[in-house]
Amino acid sequence: MHRRLSMDEIVNAICLHMAMRRQVQPSDVEVELNWDEQYGFTAEVWISGRQQYLVEANMLEAIEQYVNREYGQRVFRHQIKLDVDDEMWADIHTDM
Repeated sequence: MHRRLSMDEIVNAICLHMAMRRQVQPSDVEVELNWDEQYGFTAEVWISGRQQYLVEANMLEAIEQYVNREYGQRVFRHQIKLDVDDEMWADIHTDM
C-alpha cells in the first residue's frame, strides 16, 4: 500500500506532535519546512515566540503518529520517505 502526505499534512503532523509535547493548542504552533544539501530535511517551529529546529528524525516521528491517529495505520520510519520538488511531501510504503 502506498500513501502520499502533502506538505500541508506534514505541517499538520508536526503541529499536532509539538502541541502534544509542549501542552499547547496546535493553532499555537507555526511550522516552516526546509531542505538543503548540508542539513537535509528540517523544520523550523515557533511556539509562544520560541524557535526550535527539528531534524528529519523528529519529522518522521511526527508523521508516524499522524498516520496512526488520522488513518489508523501503524507505520515505521523506514517506511516513510521525504522528498521535495516545488513542495515537500512524504511517501509511505507499507507491506499490507
